[in-house]
Amino acid sequence: MSQGVRTRPEGSGQPLSEAYDTALLDLDGVVYAGGSAIAHAVDALAVAGSGGMRLAYVTNNALRTPDAVAEHLTELGIPTGADDVITSAQAVARLVGEQVPAGARVLVIGGEGLRAALRERGLVPVESADDDPAAVVQGYGGPDLPWGRFAEASYAIRRGVPWFASNTDLTIPSGRGIAPGNGAAVEVVRIATGAEPQVAGKPLPPMHRETIIRTGAERPLVVGDRLDTDIEGAFNGGVDSLLVLTGVTDAAQLLAAPPHHRPAYVDADLRGLLTGQPEVTGDGSGFRCGGWTATAGADRLELTGDGEALDGLRALCAAAWTAAGEGSCALDGGKALEQLGL
Repeated sequence: MSQGVRTRPEGSGQPLSEAYDTALLDLDGVVYAGGSAIAHAVDALAVAGSGGMRLAYVTNNALRTPDAVAEHLTELGIPTGADDVITSAQAVARLVGEQVPAGARVLVIGGEGLRAALRERGLVPVESADDDPAAVVQGYGGPDLPWGRFAEASYAIRRGVPWFASNTDLTIPSGRGIAPGNGAAVEVVRIATGAEPQVAGKPLPPMHRETIIRTGAERPLVVGDRLDTDIEGAFNGGVDSLLVLTGVTDAAQLLAAPPHHRPAYVDADLRGLLTGQPEVTGDGSGFRCGGWTATAGADRLELTGDGEALDGLRALCAAAWTAAGEGSCALDGGKALEQLGL
């Protein structure tokens, strides 16, 4: 992909599963939500995989081990091996291992996924600031992580121990709604210590590096539901991305996206892997996709025509992103999105 300013979604004359060799798929909000498969995900991934596309599952959630994630996906009907799963725990463990001696002790604030990743790198997880750790690593520990774990991290960090975080996602999807994520827990420790962690997970380069090392992808496509992690991570890695509208990001947020949050493609769900993508044509006088034409007025986005709602959204993206240039579009798109039912 070009790292210039993207002003419209890309078109593709062939299915994305053929245009790219590997799909780097986020999990929460893309493949499943609250532990249950998202509609069409199982069948779409089966078709993409049978056609030769490698499927790799890339998650900022450091709680579960790759084995546990693979087992869950397999139970959902998506046959998966542990080698197909890349977690932020693995990315942060590599980052720590590059900065502390082999066999060093690491204070863990998080779950088993983080401990397993540290052991994989030859590091020794410990539970107390008094265990003489060479580093502190913080990752999502689930909703029942005791408050005292944050205090333990604070004691060590205030003694000068370097601090690492698997990721800083403020929220995480659940079956009941949006819950606090590891980023919220990191803020607790930051407030208590005044320190700043080294962060490995999406959208930062250590996570992208980990996925490429483990998959060997040459033409990867990042597939996600979040602009500030999945899509920004693809931008930082210089690769294309597909945004699916099954998770956190809604159509209004997409229209307002600054350049580093603009995906190459947008689709309703993972069935978008199996199709080409329609081209958006036109210029500042109007952008066309399918039966829709979108323009940027003085204070709002305008939409005329009819057809598939996603085509209208793609046309609106072109109008909004072109008007915004290198910034974030502030034009009101509410009425246009109402026309599309989005």
